[in-house]
Amino acid sequence: MENSVLNDIPTWHPPAGRGPGLVLVQEIFGLDDYLRSVASDLAAAGYVVAVPELFRRTAPGWSSTHDEAGVAASMAVAASFDPALGLSDVLATVAHLRSLPSVTGGVGVLGFCLGGSLAFAAAAEGDPDVAVSFYGSTVAQQIDALSRVECPIQFHFGGQDPYIPRADVAVVESAVAAHPGAEIHVQEEAGHAFHNNVAPMFHHPEAAARAWELTTEFLQRTLPA
Repeated sequence: MENSVLNDIPTWHPPAGRGPGLVLVQEIFGLDDYLRSVASDLAAAGYVVAVPELFRRTAPGWSSTHDEAGVAASMAVAASFDPALGLSDVLATVAHLRSLPSVTGGVGVLGFCLGGSLAFAAAAEGDPDVAVSFYGSTVAQQIDALSRVECPIQFHFGGQDPYIPRADVAVVESAVAAHPGAEIHVQEEAGHAFHNNVAPMFHHPEAAARAWELTTEFLQRTLPA
């Protein structure tokens, strides 16, 4: 990613002004109110958070609604997205955070949906200090890459996800069981994007609360702020 883009990347700082870094990787909805709220929550917990704009090459500034029309529009935008370029943006943002004087400790990646797939890819192809992947739709198909992940990694899925069959989640469960430093949590009653609290068609408050508690505990254990 170009230096000019990195210099303009949306960044949230913790109350202390310093802390470990987290690259927050978007869903197909872009940098919306939901993702901003997650960034704010992570900053309040002590992290310096940066959000790369994955669709900047084809749909700069993209942000959509969270109804059926918004999903359809976002799917159309995502169809022209190049995952390899997106991964390079995520890894460049990891390096960018490491270069900031305000970032102390390490730098992790945390992503949802599209971002969940990219967080896993970043852990396999790059060198983040920790990774959290929420319902990444390509994780099961690329699970062989788990053997290249050297950092602690946590996966989250919904057991009723219409986009990710439960059989695919079971593939990830099996691989995680054999990989030290990896863990997986399945909210069996939840569907896709269950953590998205501004998307009524997806949000499952109870599952979201449980998964987020597991996430924050994992981060405090592996990348303490």
